[in-house]
Amino acid sequence: MATSGTYAFTLDLGDAIEEAFERAGLQLRGGYDYRTARRSIDLLMLEWQNRGLNLWTVQEGSQALTAGTSRYTLSGDVLDIVEAFIRTDADDVSNQFDQTLNRMSISQYSHLSNKLTQSKPLQYYVEKDPSAISVNLWPSPDSQKTYTLIYYYMQRVEDAGSPASNNMDVPSRFLPCLVAGLAYKLSIKYGPDTNRSTFLKADYEEQWVEAADADRGKASLYISPGGYATV
Repeated sequence: MATSGTYAFTLDLGDAIEEAFERAGLQLRGGYDYRTARRSIDLLMLEWQNRGLNLWTVQEGSQALTAGTSRYTLSGDVLDIVEAFIRTDADDVSNQFDQTLNRMSISQYSHLSNKLTQSKPLQYYVEKDPSAISVNLWPSPDSQKTYTLIYYYMQRVEDAGSPASNNMDVPSRFLPCLVAGLAYKLSIKYGPDTNRSTFLKADYEEQWVEAADADRGKASLYISPGGYATV
């Protein structure tokens, strides 16, 4: 039996919206329906980011540090910092060295007795402003070495954009979850059928669990013989 031989299936934004309307038992009529669906998708993406770490959004960033400067504002697409470390003498094959930074809470940062201390940074506090995230380092960098802040961050998912020309900024394994979630949101907006909304919500949560599980980091498992003691 002949098969397609391709692996490129995806849903553009328009297809995803149409599928969601069909699942919700609704008719997609025109411009306003697309507009309200895009708005629901953007809110859905923010909800996913609030649910926790999405590995496909994790990116690496860097920030050159200046002696005596402890606060650095990152780009607007940074949602949160996952891990951070200080790189000393970057690009020097013989001397480059990375040291992990410990993350502080706002309470711990506020209780530091001298925030102007200068040395090699050891800790950081993330300040979440409405427009951007800032990183506060302690101690402040000194001038003894060249320091670079290297960090892994959760990147914001791009906005939905135009249904006619855009794909969603999500991997293919999350497309069933996207459509299920949008169908549920639309059923709340448009439909008086609470039974359908209840079903769509359950389907959405199931799709989320499956997609999130597939998105988890995988590590090798080693079982050591004799690792269990008998009582």
